[in-house]
Amino acid sequence: MHPPVTDPVLVASLRDDLASSAYDVDGVEDVLGPLAASALHREQALPARRAVAAAVAGKPPSDRDPRATLAGLFLLGEPVARAALDRALPATGTAGAERLGLVAAQGTGDDDEVRAVVDLRPYSSVDAVGDARWWLASDLGELALGGRLSTDHVLGAGGASLTLVQVTVRTPTGRVLDLGTGCGIQALHAARHAKQVVATDISHRALAFAGFNAALNRPGEVELDLRHGSMLEPVAGERFDLVVSNPPFVITPHAGAAGRAVADAIGDYEYRDGGRAGDDLVRDLILGVGDVLAPGGTAQLLANWEHRRGEPWTERVGRWLDEAGLDGWIIQREVLDPAEYAETWIRDGGTTPDREPAAWAAAYGAWLDDFASRDVEAVGFGIVTLRRPVSGAPTLRRLEEHTGSVRQPLGAHIARSLAGHDWLVARDDAALAAAHLVTAADITEERYLTPGAADPNVVVLRQGDGLGRGVHASSPLAALVGACDGELTVGQIVGALASLFEVPADALAAELLPAVRGLVRDGFLEG
Repeated sequence: MHPPVTDPVLVASLRDDLASSAYDVDGVEDVLGPLAASALHREQALPARRAVAAAVAGKPPSDRDPRATLAGLFLLGEPVARAALDRALPATGTAGAERLGLVAAQGTGDDDEVRAVVDLRPYSSVDAVGDARWWLASDLGELALGGRLSTDHVLGAGGASLTLVQVTVRTPTGRVLDLGTGCGIQALHAARHAKQVVATDISHRALAFAGFNAALNRPGEVELDLRHGSMLEPVAGERFDLVVSNPPFVITPHAGAAGRAVADAIGDYEYRDGGRAGDDLVRDLILGVGDVLAPGGTAQLLANWEHRRGEPWTERVGRWLDEAGLDGWIIQREVLDPAEYAETWIRDGGTTPDREPAAWAAAYGAWLDDFASRDVEAVGFGIVTLRRPVSGAPTLRRLEEHTGSVRQPLGAHIARSLAGHDWLVARDDAALAAAHLVTAADITEERYLTPGAADPNVVVLRQGDGLGRGVHASSPLAALVGACDGELTVGQIVGALASLFEVPADALAAELLPAVRGLVRDGFLEG
């Protein structure tokens, strides 16, 4: 099946029709109801099918709610009458939707069936710039197809895509590279705060979808520069201020001598399998992305990495940072054992143990054997932020695990943390003591006391924004944070606290200043 066609006149007509039909996230939820809409997010279609059937029951096709027609057609893969689609898209019509490559009609009569050949759905998200409300075209998913995906499947905005959207730093910038653009969702978000956006993909099909989505939504004044090729090859020798990538990082066994049957069961999907062994693709991207970063430029990507027996993941991935020669901050958000990982990605391709037991077993076994060949005990998933120093050697090397909830969008918090790091690098302890700091507005203090005790035995400083960190604080540190309102310097506050707690000022400064650095770095205190 061919990807959609970007006809400027028809695309503009489609955009107007979708808006006038209220085919947006709120409109779809309104016609489906919260229960069915929530189930559909979990890939459970039955409640939505019932809601659509109820919305159109007893109504002639030419009088049906456009939202029900479009949701049934594009989200559920159900056939609709041509007259119903003509009503939902009055300017574009079924004929125009056919020319755009969105639908296939069996005939020209009002009651003839029309079926979707792509997924076209409302999209809503919040990034560090603000709200984004668009429509996204991608290939039909398993729910609509009722079977396994094709290997050249172009994915819509899945969970990983939304995560990257929300964690990306959105400072107004010059050139942005979206590496492995897929349907173009990262490029659309980048176009709102960049002067130029280059989007690359190894799939011509994906680039066609990205171009269509850019034309349909017009997210900014930037016109996408779409380029075909693998990884960094299409932009060799160029420099970018920001690189974003949701690359094909899934660790996938390759059948080799095991034969085609096993390969078919595993599924060599372009959107997730970069064709490398293990996590080599992620390693190579971390090592190579610095070549296309401008001084001070940032790269943000999602990635998997292997936990190998006898070697902490922080050491193994940390070596990649050291070899890259970049500032690096890596946050591990999730860890799966090999069996969990295999199950996740076999299901992702549309294979289930009930429907295809032999294919399931073959793929499962191949994944476990592949992990065992490298002594893999687990697989981590996380967020990688890299930065090319403006000059000199890297100053940031941070690898941590944070599996708890976070407050999205995280991009603004990451930007503040990077700025806090830079602020600290430029200041020794004397300069830090002379600084006027302010406690961030989202910080609260928790005190835990033994019943009847006058003083708390535990004080926790809690961050409401960003990563939601909790820091165990001594009484002097908690008092210092409470006193940071910008009036007194850190040194003056330390001096006052030394008198209050009856301890030498130098000793208290030696205790508190390193902790203050950590609080500035993590956004508890602001310069």
